[in-house]
Amino acid sequence: MSETLSSGSVTTKIQRIAKLASKHPQRVFSSMAHAIDVEWVREAYRRTRKDGAPGVDGRNAADFAKELEANLQRLADSLRTGSYKPPPVRRVEIPKSPGKTRPIGIPTFEDKVAQRAVAMLLEAIYEQDFFAHSYGFRPGRSAHQALEQLQRRPTYWKRCWMIEADIKGYFDTLGHAQLRSILDERVRDGVIRRLVDRWLSAGVMENGSFRLAKFGTPQGGVISPLLANVYLHVVLDRWFQRDVWPRIKGKAMLIRYADDFVLLFEREDDARRVMAVLGKRFERFGLQLHPEKTQLLSFNSPGLGEKRAQRQRSFDFLGFTHYWARSRNGNWVVKQRTSKARFSRTLRRLKEQCHRMMHVPITHQHRILCAKLRGHYNYFGITGNGDALWRLRHYVERIWGRALARRNSRRFAWRRFTPLLKRFPLPPAYVTRSVVPSEPAT
Repeated sequence: MSETLSSGSVTTKIQRIAKLASKHPQRVFSSMAHAIDVEWVREAYRRTRKDGAPGVDGRNAADFAKELEANLQRLADSLRTGSYKPPPVRRVEIPKSPGKTRPIGIPTFEDKVAQRAVAMLLEAIYEQDFFAHSYGFRPGRSAHQALEQLQRRPTYWKRCWMIEADIKGYFDTLGHAQLRSILDERVRDGVIRRLVDRWLSAGVMENGSFRLAKFGTPQGGVISPLLANVYLHVVLDRWFQRDVWPRIKGKAMLIRYADDFVLLFEREDDARRVMAVLGKRFERFGLQLHPEKTQLLSFNSPGLGEKRAQRQRSFDFLGFTHYWARSRNGNWVVKQRTSKARFSRTLRRLKEQCHRMMHVPITHQHRILCAKLRGHYNYFGITGNGDALWRLRHYVERIWGRALARRNSRRFAWRRFTPLLKRFPLPPAYVTRSVVPSEPAT
């Protein structure tokens, strides 16, 4: 009961800050840290995932909860007074593609709660400023909403030119000086700003050696996606809304999910004019567009009579390949299927998983594989993507069967594996989001 009451009081504070930010878009908040009391930190603790890996201190959520009230009070006091000093982030490398890895940061659990507490304050303000075309790491928004817009707009327009962009190492190259200038427009509370600065420069601990961070956002941190969104809100979103939109002649749309974005244009000349200045805009803020992954392409409907191969009329975004196909009514619409790169990466990871748990009990293996497949279905289970889902399930069955045969020093054979599959069936492919491709307006 007390937890519900404290959550309600925090919600009231957040709503009050959000209302002020919405009513006064030019207001600069200079006194906010006093809102961070023990109830605020308790709500931040409630919103923080408890199953993450430990940071440099080796402590997890269970360790923090042993003396929960004392830890919450101590953390609230240090955050409110600005005396909190974040520890460095533990850095690890995870596989991304054959021969390549991607670095991720793991903060301590206490630091995750601290970042969540400050992020709740900043989010209440900046959610009033963000535009509707930004979908990444925002409450009530998801990648599927971005995918739905990307499926609908070209279908309606018929004529569509597209800028598919990629920012080189965005989270690692974001400029601290530029970010501070951007934050100055809305937040100048000395305590909050000192905390943000300390997270930006907290550094990384990797293989026992410490390295200071001169660029980028706190890797793996709770506050990192919010700061990244604030940065791109000014660099891209606001620039597109205020400077690009009034100058174009046809329809246009920006769809952004974190640092992944596409720009849609009805007219080719509008697309080419924006493409010519887009790189310069990012360079002004210390960012670079990847020269090989940023391109301008025609995504016009095949119904207009253009004679181009289907592969020249498709592109990848958010794990899906977007392409033109005929609907059941015979009209040309945009459809989406799992991209080849994402499909291959998923299969590779599941194969590695099967090999790692080859000698554990079958029931455990079955539980893990079912959870992995359901997670895949929850994201990729959209209308029109059923074939890719069924193919993945079929390949996983074979991978699992081969791993079990290898455990018994046998060659894989379906006749021996089928009885086990009947006892431990993998979940069938299913659609979690039934979105029928939009028909053109008549």
